[in-house]
Amino acid sequence: MNKSQKLTKLIFLAMMVAIGVVISPILRVEGMCPMAHFINVTCAVMLGPWYAFICALAIGIIRMAFMGIPPLALTGAIFGAFFSGMLYRLSKGKLICAFLGEVIGTGIIGAIVSYPVMTLFWGKTGLTWFFYVPSFIAGTLIGGSIAFIFLKQLQKAKLLSKFQTALGSNVYEGSDVVTNDAIGIACLGFIGYLATVVIVNNFVTNPTGFVSIIKYIVFAVFIIAAVVFWFVKKPKKESKESYV
Repeated sequence: MNKSQKLTKLIFLAMMVAIGVVISPILRVEGMCPMAHFINVTCAVMLGPWYAFICALAIGIIRMAFMGIPPLALTGAIFGAFFSGMLYRLSKGKLICAFLGEVIGTGIIGAIVSYPVMTLFWGKTGLTWFFYVPSFIAGTLIGGSIAFIFLKQLQKAKLLSKFQTALGSNVYEGSDVVTNDAIGIACLGFIGYLATVVIVNNFVTNPTGFVSIIKYIVFAVFIIAAVVFWFVKKPKKESKESYV
């Protein structure tokens, strides 16, 4: 990495920290901050695990200092950022692995670590080791899915590798595009499921019948679409001809 790339990387890191602080309140409730996970996965792919970790750490400290956010701002971000970058690197550039790294790092590891941190340093009572797991996983699925779709579009436009080159980051080619696209469609299904739950809970007093199961129908439609897409678009293997 030359000096120009290093400077570009630091500028990009500062920009991502600023963006992360600004957009973090979107969709936020205690224990769930989807846009933080969007930043994590994007940084992990663009900059690598250690820069992603620094970005998450800086955003968390700023949010705690100026917004009064509890230590969840750190435990719910730094592990996912690092694991996202590591799995992306170990998989040689598979975006779905960056997404899964965020889910595992934040949704499981970060959620479990949050229990003693919130109990000892924040004085929270009535918590259990897995108290934050559901909300953390939900947040990572929403924010991670948005990042996955965003990065997929950059990849399709041949811009992702250009950005990575300009930043002096590792560039990977030849990942399984069709499988990643299919998983991206499935991830949209989860977002559609959550959106349907929110709409029904806010506009329908006593959901019954079709209304009560519409969220599952929306999710199933996306899953079916993902499976169909994969079977239609998957590379066809050349059939071997036998000669007598």
